[in-house]
Amino acid sequence: MRIGKAGRVLGLTGAGTLLGLGLGAAEAQADSTPLRLQSSEIQGSQMTRSYYRNQATGTRTDAPLHETAQNVRVLGRQQIDDLGALRLDQVLDQASGVTRQHNFGGLWDNFAIRGFSGDENTGADILRNGFAANRGFNASRDMANVEHIEFLKGPASALYGRSDPGGTLNIVTKRPQWTPGGTARLRYGSFDRERAELDVTGPVSDQLAYRLNLAAEDNDSFRDKVTSRREFVAPALTFRASDQTLFLYDGEYLRHRTPLDRGVVAVNGRLGAVPVSRFLGEPADGPIEIENHTHQLSMEHTFNPDWRSRVAMSYKEGTLEGFSTEPSRLIDGQTLRRQRRFRDNESTDYSFQAELYGRLITGGVVHNLVAGADTYRFEIEQRMQRINPTDGAPYQIDIFNPIYGQPQPQPGPNTHRFERQKAYAFFVQNQMELGDQWRLLGGVRFDNYRQSQLNLRNGAQTSQSATETSPRLGVVYLATDQISVYANASESFRPNTGADAGGRAFDPEQGRSYEVGTKYETLDGRWGATLALFNARKKNVVTADPDPQNAGFSIAAGEVQSEGIELDLSGQLTDGLRLSFAYAYIDAEVRRDNTLREGARLLNIPRHTASALAVQEIGSLGFGAGVNHVGRRSGDIPDSGFELPAYTVVKLLGYYQLTPAARLTVDVDNLFDRDHYVSSYSDLWVTPGTRRSITGSLAYTF
Repeated sequence: MRIGKAGRVLGLTGAGTLLGLGLGAAEAQADSTPLRLQSSEIQGSQMTRSYYRNQATGTRTDAPLHETAQNVRVLGRQQIDDLGALRLDQVLDQASGVTRQHNFGGLWDNFAIRGFSGDENTGADILRNGFAANRGFNASRDMANVEHIEFLKGPASALYGRSDPGGTLNIVTKRPQWTPGGTARLRYGSFDRERAELDVTGPVSDQLAYRLNLAAEDNDSFRDKVTSRREFVAPALTFRASDQTLFLYDGEYLRHRTPLDRGVVAVNGRLGAVPVSRFLGEPADGPIEIENHTHQLSMEHTFNPDWRSRVAMSYKEGTLEGFSTEPSRLIDGQTLRRQRRFRDNESTDYSFQAELYGRLITGGVVHNLVAGADTYRFEIEQRMQRINPTDGAPYQIDIFNPIYGQPQPQPGPNTHRFERQKAYAFFVQNQMELGDQWRLLGGVRFDNYRQSQLNLRNGAQTSQSATETSPRLGVVYLATDQISVYANASESFRPNTGADAGGRAFDPEQGRSYEVGTKYETLDGRWGATLALFNARKKNVVTADPDPQNAGFSIAAGEVQSEGIELDLSGQLTDGLRLSFAYAYIDAEVRRDNTLREGARLLNIPRHTASALAVQEIGSLGFGAGVNHVGRRSGDIPDSGFELPAYTVVKLLGYYQLTPAARLTVDVDNLFDRDHYVSSYSDLWVTPGTRRSITGSLAYTF
């Protein structure tokens, strides 16, 4: 009788099984087998450098992805290094169905998965080692301590609670190693971009190991008057209390400073009238500063080869503060009226998780079980001051001949509110092995949440509470050892913020998703591919109140839909050639709304996207190229006809192993120096893509 891959993984014992609970197979191997930091920076086998990964911790199951009823795309450290990625948005194009949203000049990450963008400020859901990572305002994700990134397509509500039907992104951080080692790296590139990094790890004793990632940046930009600075510190500890019990600590401190840059404007709906380098704010505003602190602590315990548990907690706090000057209206095709704002935001986020994993065999059926409970409390205080000068006292700039340094108006009180969210939940999931060829996945989660908002300017308060049930069902047929076919159906929810004209809190968004697909994996595990078709819809989207007496208020009555096809392929095609390819066709539109027309396209969602990356190694030399194509897409929320044009950009990369320890790398982005626009919020807020840039780096591994 053939033993399924999931059964083989679940049969692991000892420290490897324990680590597999929370970290996945890659991290389990890292702690039981001596390794030295990123595979791209050390001598290792060709397999360790493959782009293909067949397991994801975010699925909360040990089953390989080949036997999982879901499209999951995992980007490992090798691909991150080949891309020269320093920020999360530099890898988003490598996963099918992931598209960029307006990111406020790079202050924070904002993207959509399968057409759904989540919160209008913070984008789709991001997890960090399974904990919510982007509640509140958080600086753009630094990649210095990232081990790999998991794109979990479809709703994650059955496992993680509130989410969009498009999907969730899980970031897995680097873990301490028991063999000492380290890498130091210096980078310098176009526009005077400078960065230094240090990654060191090793044992402190037989029971304690550490890891420390440091990064510091001082950057100019292709954008006039725009600079940024960043400091990043990420310590991690692993403590082996016994052969059965493991404690893990993972922390981060990040401070990021840069102007809030709304980008360029379109003139009469046409882009290119002003150069992509033109800054239309005021340098005298200085930077917006974001500061984030994150602490995660977990205990993992193995009872026996089949049963184990995990208890974990997370604490996050963040602040965002600073002035900004932002476009508000373009008059006479040349004069840009601007508003000035001051933001002062502060948030705290406490989370707790407890999980039990087990394996049972009943009547010849193998049950791979996970059950858990979690709770969180999130608080955020947001204060904004704003002034939007009128004709009598304009605050404006000539977009063709900008003159900076004019007197700045002092913003006055605009909004000041405090929001608190509390929730607790229980979930259970069972992946059953029905013989050699069938896998059946069933799961359900029960969430109870409370949400309150206090207007600190007028004392008005709204609150809501509800209980949500999120079911999930999937089936996999293992046609051969290499080919599987799957289908799934799931539901999701996301609470809405705010209240209607009567002061009543909005009903939460409700999502439903269906997906079918097929997966292929070579027998040696060198590469694999997934083809998926999906249809997702959510209702109770906030839209304008149609009652004329309630002008300016909203109701939860809108509905949007997204459907399409995705293809992901990655792996090691030969001993020296690794390849990644992604393509998506997405048709995302409004189905019902009180102000937006039916059939209106969703903001920044192109119908066609594609990317490819190939790297060839020959001895000590490596070289490669990447291409990224993004189709035409709507450039404003009403889909009024203003579009962002399609673009295709090309990347070149090369590296040379100077010595066994030293590597020189050169990256060329936007090789042909194409003007392009990656996202927008309106024709006044359009984010241009980076001009051609060349970056060199020198890494030393010890």
